[in-house]
Order: sequence, then structure tokens, then C-alpha cells
Amino acid sequence: MWAQALPQWRHIGNAAIDRSLAGLATGPVNRVWYSADGSRLWIRTASGHVFGTTDFETWRPASDATPEPAARSAAALRLPENGARARARVQSSSVVYAFGRFAYRSEDGGASWENLSAFRSSSILGNNLRDLAVSPRNDEEVVATGANGVFRSLDGGKSWSGLNQGLPNLPVSRLLSLPAGDRGVRVALSDGDVVEWEPGQKLAWHPADNTEVTNETLLRQALGSLRGAVLTAINRTGAFIYTGTNDGRLSVSSDGGSTWQPYFSINGSGAVERFWVDPNDPRVALAVLGSRPRDASPAAPAVHVVRTINGGGFWDDITTNLPDAAAHGITADRTSGSIYVATDRGAFYTQADLGSLPTAAASWTALAGLPPAATADVKLDQDANQLWAAIDGFGVYSTLAPHRLRDPRAASAADFMVHAAAPGSLVSVVGAKVEAARAGDLAIPVLAADDSESQVQIPFEARGNTLSLALDGANGRRMLAPLPLEPAAPVIFVDRDGSPMLLDADSGVMLDAMKPARSRSHIQILATGLGRVKPDWPTGLAAPLENPPQVAGVVHAWLDRTPVEVTRAVLAPGYIGFYLIEIEIPKIVNYGPAELYLDVDGQASNRVRVYIEP
Repeated sequence: MWAQALPQWRHIGNAAIDRSLAGLATGPVNRVWYSADGSRLWIRTASGHVFGTTDFETWRPASDATPEPAARSAAALRLPENGARARARVQSSSVVYAFGRFAYRSEDGGASWENLSAFRSSSILGNNLRDLAVSPRNDEEVVATGANGVFRSLDGGKSWSGLNQGLPNLPVSRLLSLPAGDRGVRVALSDGDVVEWEPGQKLAWHPADNTEVTNETLLRQALGSLRGAVLTAINRTGAFIYTGTNDGRLSVSSDGGSTWQPYFSINGSGAVERFWVDPNDPRVALAVLGSRPRDASPAAPAVHVVRTINGGGFWDDITTNLPDAAAHGITADRTSGSIYVATDRGAFYTQADLGSLPTAAASWTALAGLPPAATADVKLDQDANQLWAAIDGFGVYSTLAPHRLRDPRAASAADFMVHAAAPGSLVSVVGAKVEAARAGDLAIPVLAADDSESQVQIPFEARGNTLSLALDGANGRRMLAPLPLEPAAPVIFVDRDGSPMLLDADSGVMLDAMKPARSRSHIQILATGLGRVKPDWPTGLAAPLENPPQVAGVVHAWLDRTPVEVTRAVLAPGYIGFYLIEIEIPKIVNYGPAELYLDVDGQASNRVRVYIEP
């Protein structure tokens, strides 16, 4: 059974955010305190987790027995701003610190104050600090916390550095979009902000446009006001609008909001938190609900996942054996009937018929391997090959969607997405260990295989409009759905986070946000699917190191929609199924991130992001 296989989760990004402060930021931290001897620092996050550090770099979860002292205000002659609070190493000290919108220091017991964090009317620590602690060993060592995490000074506040890079405190609440084209994964935070892990990024998340979240919030508030309800969830797919309330009621409009069905109540349930709606048939939908209200009867069954197949006319409960914990996010694959849900007790999977009359779902299975924290959201990519999970505090993780082990699919080896294939293309068989493969009378070389994925190369001799793959493995022979076949179907290789495989032609160094390309330099692009080559080359054989075969088609490259010179287009020397395209960056070019893609005989590749500097 696939359920015994441990998903191989991959951490995407980290838990730090670049907000242009004194250091990298993270989520809210409400309390900070030192141990009595000053050798250890403790913090409590807004979500209630306590972490400690002894080296001021590595944070470890605290035990339940870790004492949290009561906050003690220091005496001060006056405070520097309304609502500010004061702290000192000892009550008798003349050196006093204060915090509010800014951080302050006084050397005369509070008679006068120096602002330690103001810069152009803003705070380099972020506005509205929540706590501050002075080291028991040194008046010059001070730590401040607030909505942007933890910051430390060793010189009495003259300079600050962040202690957030290793702190698992990213307050992620929702997966908005997955890597696609030249964009990275985007998530919404609990405060409504949106951040993106940009392709090629190595340091931190960056603030991104939050128009989508803002517009959804405004629509939810407007519809709630019109309908006299507090809406906690909304989904608009085509003409269908699904809404859910804070007391577990659901209502649907099938005509863009002109008319509404009566509310369907889920008795004794919590707030409706999220919907999944079938994009091809919006009558089919799933909803998840949060924690049950405190006054709910303990004897009443907990309801956290419900399903409709008739546009909200009726909802049936498919919670079955799911733990009684708040559910926050849901995603599904209609074709296989696979459903994934995010809860306070982790992520779970089940299968159910999403298109027939209500039937009981199979038992839910916990997905192992994720950090021990609440799962805030789950999302499948557009081809349902990869499953993504957002974990409170820890950030974003991805893995092969477990249902693919029952329902393998062919996808491009370059970006894990379903594309047309071309002669010479590398194709991944997602979810199967392939021992041998054929397409009609053509043998398909198997280049690599493990229990979850295999890689094959489409023969250069392949012809026709489609290609049907017959696969032999431990479970016998399987036929995959026919792949469209084109003379060229270029795809640039990208990592799972959207980082493209681009190299500096002179040094061979991989290019990314930390190592950008330079104007007038040559960069090499690794891709697949560029079609036949000249002279002909055998399928399944690594390209020669000297004089590799050239791409037969006409190759163009575009940088921010402007053509750039292609200086070479060949099979990548020493590799099977890889193509190497070399381009020259123009002397006059826009610096910063740029969109790059290829075109082979009129067939365009995926878009990727390249960083350029003077």
C-alpha cells in the first residue's frame, strides 16, 4: 500500500522575510526573557510556541517545564511615548530602555530618552514592539521583539541585528499560488500580507502584491453585509460563488450572486475556513470547518470536511476518522478522487467519489514527515503531480502527490508538468518504477528509476501526433495516456521552487538571485524537448564532449520579450536528453529580474526568471 511509503518532503525557502529592517524578519513574537545568568535567551511567539537559544543563532523548542517569568516594568521618571513600557537590568540602574512604536534608551533614569530605532519616521525594528529584555550580565546587550520577530543589540541600541533566520516562526496561513513561469510560490500570512519565495532566492521571502487577498476580503465583507452574516470563507469559480459563515453555514449562488440558496447548516461545527471547487464542474465542491464551538455537545459527531455534488443543494459529511481538530485547507484531484486536508493535527489524505451520489469516503491517512505543527493549507499543482503544504511557523513543503503511486502520469522531466513531448525529450513517469518501456515498435530507454519516479527518453526516431507509452514494472504492464508529440516542445529545466538551470558560460557557476548574470556575458540554458539534431545522434547515449550535435530547428531566445543573440544550441555535452543553449546578454538591458524563454520553430518554452546586474 502506498500509505506505508514515507513522503519525501522538501522544504521550500525558510522562515525569514526581507522587510528592509535591521535584519531579516519573521512572524510576531510577544515575549522575550533571559535566563538568570544571561547565558540563554527565550522567546514566545504569537502562536504560543516557546523557543530558546544559547548561541543566538540556533533556536530549539522549549520543554513544557520552561518557566516564563512575569514581565516587570522598570521605574522611569517619564516615558518617551504614550503607552510605552520600560525595562532595566536591575531596578536601581540608571540605564533604562523603553519600547512602544520605537525602542529607546535613557542613561538618567528616564529624564531624557534617545530613540534607538527611528529612521525616516519608521522603525528599523518594525513598528509597535511587544517586549524588550536587558541581559542580566550587561546593560549594553538588549533584545527587542515585535510583529517582525527578534532583534538584538550588543552596543546599547546603536546597532541591531536580526535573530530570525533560524527561527521557525513564519505565520503562513494560505498557499496562494505555486511556482509557475518566472514566479515563485506565494503565500498569505496571518496578518494579511503576501510574500513570495522568488525563483533562485537563497535568503528570505520578499513582500509581494496582496491585491488578491485584499479583493477577496472586500468581497467577503460586502457579501456578508448584504446577507447579514459573518462570512469566513468564499470561493468564486465561474458563475458559482460559495460562501461559509463563522457558525458553520454554507450557501451557494450559481448566477454570480443574483440569487442564493438558503443556508445549509452543519450542526455543532466551527467556522467554514476554506473551499475547493472543481474548476471544470463547479457543482462539485468540498469545504473544511474549524474547531467546534465550546458549547457544542460532546456527544455530537465532529464535522470538519463536507462535500457537495449538486452545487450546494446538499452537503454530506466525509470526516469519517479524521481527528477532531480544526481543518484549515483542502485540495483535490477530481480524476483520481484524491482529497488532501490541512488540520491542526497535520495533513491527511483520503479517496472519495467526487462525482456520484454521496458515498462514504475511505479512511483518512496521516501524511508523515512534516514538522510537528499545525498544517495551515494544502495545494496540488495544476497537473496534480506535486502536493504542497504550508506549515505554521516552518513555511512551505512539497512532495510527490501520494496518489500518483496509484495513478502514474508522464510529465516533462524539466519542470514536472504535463507538456507535449518531442523527439529526444526527457520524460518523467511520476509515481512508478519502470523497468522497461516501449512506444509501438520503438524501445524507450529507461535512464533512471526508483519507487516514486522514473526517467525515460523519447526516441529521436519518434514520429506522428501522439505517443503511447507501454511501461513494464513490478506490477506488470501499464499503458499511459497518449502524449501529444511535436517536432519541438522546449522546456527549460527548473527546480521544484521554480529556479531555472542557468550557468555562467565562462565560470560554469549556477546563476541565481545571489549570483546574477552580467551584461555582455554569455549564459547557458539547460533545456529538453528541442527535437532532432544534426548530425543524427543515438537515443539513450550521452552527447559527446567535443563537437556535440546541433539542434536542427531554428532557436530563438527572448529576454523581457526582446530577442537576444543565440550563440550556440546543441546537445549538452556528457548528458542524455539535455540541450544546451548559449545566449549573450546585451550591453544595454534592464537590470534586476527579467523573464527569459526560448522559441524553437515557433514552439515557445516555459518562462523563467534570470537576474541581471551591470
